[in-house]
Amino acid sequence: MSGKMRVGIIGAGTIGSVHADAYKKVADADLVALCDILPDRLKEKAERHDIALTYENYKDLLANPDIDCISVCVPNNMHAPIAIDALKAGKNVMLEKPMAMNPAEGEAICAARDISGKTLQMGMVRRQSPDAEVVRELIQSGKLGDIYQIRIRLIRRRGIPGMGGWFTTKAESGGGGLIDIGVHFFDLAMWATDLWNPTRVSAKTYAKFGSPMEDYNYIGMWAGPPDYEGTFDVDDYAAGFVRFGTQATMSFEVAWAANATDEQMLEILGTKGGVKVGGDTILLTEVDGRLADIKLNFDKKADGFVKELTKFVAASKGEGEVPATGEQGVVAMKLIDAIFRSSELDQEVTID
Repeated sequence: MSGKMRVGIIGAGTIGSVHADAYKKVADADLVALCDILPDRLKEKAERHDIALTYENYKDLLANPDIDCISVCVPNNMHAPIAIDALKAGKNVMLEKPMAMNPAEGEAICAARDISGKTLQMGMVRRQSPDAEVVRELIQSGKLGDIYQIRIRLIRRRGIPGMGGWFTTKAESGGGGLIDIGVHFFDLAMWATDLWNPTRVSAKTYAKFGSPMEDYNYIGMWAGPPDYEGTFDVDDYAAGFVRFGTQATMSFEVAWAANATDEQMLEILGTKGGVKVGGDTILLTEVDGRLADIKLNFDKKADGFVKELTKFVAASKGEGEVPATGEQGVVAMKLIDAIFRSSELDQEVTID
């Protein structure tokens, strides 16, 4: 398809603005419409991003036949309804993470995509980071050998977003830190290693910092300020162990808040080498019979959102494949769902 794709964004919050800024840098995208249920925010964001068309009801935006692509940037409980409606309306859909509230909703989104024949891309932006791409290339080249262990440590000392709002209200978010930030590194680990078959999980989730909310000490708050009249009924810490059949295992810690040092780390161990994402990217291997720690140097300045949305627009034009599929989004949702079930049952559970 020649020419630019006309894009609309549903949801004018923080992530909606991130998408708006990124689309402005995508050569084949023309950002023409914005939707939000809050009139004041809609007006302010439309002016900030120079967007001509505004809508308070997303169905009115979807009814515009001149719009080709949609970014869905709303609270998690609205991901499935809006994505499905957009696909039915013949729009290509860029769906922010997490895919949905549960695996069943994710599967319904994929079914709508198949019927529509339109493009569906998951918003797994962490895959687009230069260090992640380098690690995947190492694994695919065989330099790590057979992968058998993954370790994730994703810790915010104080990083609960929008306390009292939709982020911390399970009915709207589906969960806390696990579904908000954990999904990024679960997806990254499975994408980098091509281990898309998590089979069993033993895990525990905790909520230690949200009740009472007034006692939560913090320096800054993304999507804040806190609403102390609101709700906090989600996890702020999770730890567990995942099996990928008999092939590999994964241990993880994910925290919105903990009395621990901030850290973002993905470590992958193979029979020929190991590598870590987070900070310097170091290949731990052997060279000429000697142990070697090799620091990998590469350009680290790429904008992940621009890269992600460039690929989405290209796929929507029929000029490439989406980098993150709906089916992969469903696998991530099944893993998260199993972690919650394991914690609730206090035992290991099987992933269907």
